[in-house]
Amino acid sequence: MRPWLRKLTLTTHVTVSVGWLGAVGAYLALAIAAVASGNPTLVRAAFVSMEVIGWYVIVSCALGAIATGLIQSLGTPWGLFRHYWVLTKFVLTVGATIVLVKHMPTVSRVAEQATSSGADAGVVKAQLLIHAAGGLVVLLAITALSIFKPWGRTAYGRRKQAESGDD
Repeated sequence: MRPWLRKLTLTTHVTVSVGWLGAVGAYLALAIAAVASGNPTLVRAAFVSMEVIGWYVIVSCALGAIATGLIQSLGTPWGLFRHYWVLTKFVLTVGATIVLVKHMPTVSRVAEQATSSGADAGVVKAQLLIHAAGGLVVLLAITALSIFKPWGRTAYGRRKQAESGDD
């Protein structure tokens, strides 16, 4: 990959990843407000906002992080399978995205219930809060892996390094 293209894909990857992290922070704040507030108007507004942020920002950023991460890993010497930290980041990102996409219909259902009947979402409020907090923890772990790059090379990475003579 040419240097300008590598920098462009890296910039895009960092941008969507940071966007994902920030959107989950906003989503968590709304989930806390929905759980803590006794004001039905605020609760309804929080649920509707969570649905919009979830589908249009968080899911988009998650898919963007997977796509740009794959492009970055497959188009640079880091590779997808050469370093444990890269592979772990990818597995965590895909796992978090799967959980997110499976979780979002619940958010939509709660938002619909909140706007149509004003019904209290009850136990689902806690589930939304737990998902948001858990997602934030996973994203912070992925960020830490990007910075600390622990565990070294995989067996495949060591073999590729020996083949290329880049010791």
